[in-house]
Amino acid sequence: MIWNENIECMDREQLRELQGKRLKKMAEYVYHNTPFYRKKFQEMGLEPGDIQGLDDLHKLPFTNKLDLRDTYPYGLAAVPMSQVVRIHASSGTTGKPIVVLNTRKDLAMWAESISRAFYAYGATKDDLFQISYGYGLFTGGLGAHDGATNIGAGVIPMSSGNTQKQITLMHDLGATVLCCTPSYAMFLGEALRESEWPREEFRLRIGAFGAEPWTEEMRGKLEQLLGLKAYDIYGLSEMAGPGVGYECECQHGTHLNEDYFYPEIVDPITGEQLPEGTFGELTFTHLTKEAMPLLRYRTHDLTALHYDKCACGRTLVRMDRILGRCDDMLIIRGVNVFPSQIEAVILSLKEFEPHFLLVVDRVNNTDTSELRVEVREEYYTDEMGQMVGLQRKLEQELRSVIGLGFKVRLVEPKGIERSEGKARRVIDKRKI
Repeated sequence: MIWNENIECMDREQLRELQGKRLKKMAEYVYHNTPFYRKKFQEMGLEPGDIQGLDDLHKLPFTNKLDLRDTYPYGLAAVPMSQVVRIHASSGTTGKPIVVLNTRKDLAMWAESISRAFYAYGATKDDLFQISYGYGLFTGGLGAHDGATNIGAGVIPMSSGNTQKQITLMHDLGATVLCCTPSYAMFLGEALRESEWPREEFRLRIGAFGAEPWTEEMRGKLEQLLGLKAYDIYGLSEMAGPGVGYECECQHGTHLNEDYFYPEIVDPITGEQLPEGTFGELTFTHLTKEAMPLLRYRTHDLTALHYDKCACGRTLVRMDRILGRCDDMLIIRGVNVFPSQIEAVILSLKEFEPHFLLVVDRVNNTDTSELRVEVREEYYTDEMGQMVGLQRKLEQELRSVIGLGFKVRLVEPKGIERSEGKARRVIDKRKI
């Protein structure tokens, strides 16, 4: 199903023309309404008239997370605060939070974006959404809520946490769509498995999971536990929130709503634009945002883009699954490691649960890595020989796939702390 065929299936040349017109207009808009960007333009000797279309995108300045923190709270606002109807913000765990402003028009654009996602998953007005993303400053809860109501569906605004109540209401009210992080979905799946109700009494059929990287192996596990079809939903608060991108029924990449958020791939080091299909850092430029538009915002997400038409009929660009973030990548004894790679290895082995914690340290100027992994209940035993065998099996698989030796420590079932939001997978003591 397609929510907005005129845009989602638009001829690529027509779409490029639309994007070019919007980019030209946006350059004028930020120059005259955002002092931060006007100063940037002037420092670069750039005039708004120098931006005539997409071919001029490379002339525009990059924006990064530090810029948002340095201009906290309203330094990137392009409208008077009287026009702002909702403010979202990051957690601010590493300093000042990132504040995101929205006008009424911005919220309508965001709801349209998420509606495209939910329709692509097969959701309709006849569905009942259980939204277990956090409500509040985090964009997940209210974003998904507005997208669901925009297609006319019913909503159970659960927010995150209170897992037993989540399972009870999921069963009693008959939720058909679940929206949350994949790590919390895993937690809910385990709780459902252990609940008093048989899985066939639940009506779940669609899962919209995002806000953290996850793997194909995790998808299979979630579908098995929850009895639904799991879809990835991509977003970031700085652009809007969930709904910047979404999978279709083909699940051959994530379609990006590029009529609103123009994507490009750049070299993470040099910032140079990279060609189609090349792996690099994803940036976005707002094309229609009113309250707080951003130019060439560096997401730190590492992926590639593909512009060929999808089998579903959509022409919107497709993004590969996010491997990780530039700032999530660990360099351990000279080897680049992403948590998603570790998760994929663990889930490829039937003896382990997808719950792990990697502790990285440095002893006598040498990196050390201990991987704590939870063993599935049916394989956990007091028999030392069997446990040592499991440990060596996982160590060998990790070395084979990732090319690095990890010290594996096996943990009893439920021995690793669960998360009701984004899972914490890594403790890097070298940075502490």
